[in-house]
Amino acid sequence: MGCTVLAAAAHAQLAPAGQPQMNLPRTTLMAGMYRIDAQVASTNAQRQIGLMHRQEMPQHEGMLFVFEQPAVQCFWMKNTLIPLTAAFVTDDGAIANLADMKPLDETSHCSTKPVRYVLEMNQGWFEQRHLKAGAKLRGQPFDGKR
Repeated sequence: MGCTVLAAAAHAQLAPAGQPQMNLPRTTLMAGMYRIDAQVASTNAQRQIGLMHRQEMPQHEGMLFVFEQPAVQCFWMKNTLIPLTAAFVTDDGAIANLADMKPLDETSHCSTKPVRYVLEMNQGWFEQRHLKAGAKLRGQPFDGKR
């Protein structure tokens, strides 16, 4: 991950309890010809809040969760009000697997292999664009510079 996004992420303010975090740093990702405006959650506190308490999210937006090391990542939907799909993404931008997640459901959805990134989008976004496991995302986090 580039220094710019990480430095900005370190200075982002956390949302008050029960409020959505709306002011995280952003990065632009590409999935084929589709542009994604992704908020970047790169600290433990930012990742724990994630997309909780959001009433809606624009179709071209998402949240990219960035972890320090690749590992099996598991996500749930505690306090998350909108249906999401999680794309578990390897260091080179390849989608390892996708998981549809229901609002307020605390069932764990995990990556099928160790990943450093998880991109959450509105449920149906990947399916509508015919993006499946193996598809590649492009953008600063996946350009090979760490």
